[in-house]
Amino acid sequence: MSSKTVAVIEGDDAAPEAVAPTINLVRSLDLDIDFTYPIVGEPAIEQFGTPLPEEAKAMIDDADTTFFGSTSGSSGVALLYLRWGKVTYANVRPSKYFPGAPSALAKPEGIDFIIVRENLEDLYLRTEGHLQDLSNLGLVSKTSRKPLAELGEGRYAIKAITRDGSERVLRFAFELARTRRHKLTVTSKYNMLPETDGYFLEIAKELAQEYDDVEMNHYIVDDFACRLVANPHQFDVTVMPNLYGDILSDAAAGLVGGLGLAASGCYGDDYAYFESAHGTAPDIAGQNIINPTANLLTAAMMLNYLDFSSAAERLNKAITKVYASGDVLTPDVGGTASTNEMCDAVRAAF
Repeated sequence: MSSKTVAVIEGDDAAPEAVAPTINLVRSLDLDIDFTYPIVGEPAIEQFGTPLPEEAKAMIDDADTTFFGSTSGSSGVALLYLRWGKVTYANVRPSKYFPGAPSALAKPEGIDFIIVRENLEDLYLRTEGHLQDLSNLGLVSKTSRKPLAELGEGRYAIKAITRDGSERVLRFAFELARTRRHKLTVTSKYNMLPETDGYFLEIAKELAQEYDDVEMNHYIVDDFACRLVANPHQFDVTVMPNLYGDILSDAAAGLVGGLGLAASGCYGDDYAYFESAHGTAPDIAGQNIINPTANLLTAAMMLNYLDFSSAAERLNKAITKVYASGDVLTPDVGGTASTNEMCDAVRAAF
């Protein structure tokens, strides 16, 4: 196997406190991986006058993948480049319960499903403005029957669901389902938004004819949300437009122990980057208590992507052992350990 290169961007606030020991743990596995550190955000502004200099872009482009710590500031421009610039259209958010983790459910054992979130379009085009700017288009609300010009002062946002964008993420989800239990659930608000969310479902049904070895079902998104809480065990791979995926994947994390366990990877046809989903946790920055599990699980996803599947499996098993023992957990999951102590415990569990 040829050497792999990982670009590491540690992120903001408490994020670097979880990223650094995670990368140190991966280094300790003695894999053929080189790590590079593009300068982005405030340090890049100070040194180069821009938050994402060409040198940083080149390091990202030359790497096999990027491991990204959460952002809350100017380093976010690198995230935009990794997502829209590298066309990483499928956000994969696993939700798996580790015995020993806290859960609001009485019987969380056995929860193991994945939310595939379309990552580039829907309302995240961020095309918004004043309603009055649309007054000359003659558009009429299909619910109130009033012209938009008569609705009064307000704002609008464009929701776009395209065939190309939907087909590629749906195809990704079908292929992922083939590696698991051959079961796929599609959800959107297709009853109220037939031209957009209904289009997403229509394309899914077309693809289901091609993937006839995968059992596909579908639910309206509010019904899906109820089923997700009431019986998450029924789901395997689920796929949905961007906004629903963003919201429901965080809700799903709450079923298995919280955002401290929320791993995430964003995949395109030619590139992928990996970023835990817990945010930057500014309230605990500098305390060395941020839960590293999300980063560790995200690192395991990255190792699988880089074809180090054996190391990824060992890492997942070590995390499982640490939660099962319950002796070295961070405060958010009921323990008193520091971030570094928990990472050390995972390393010792290999």
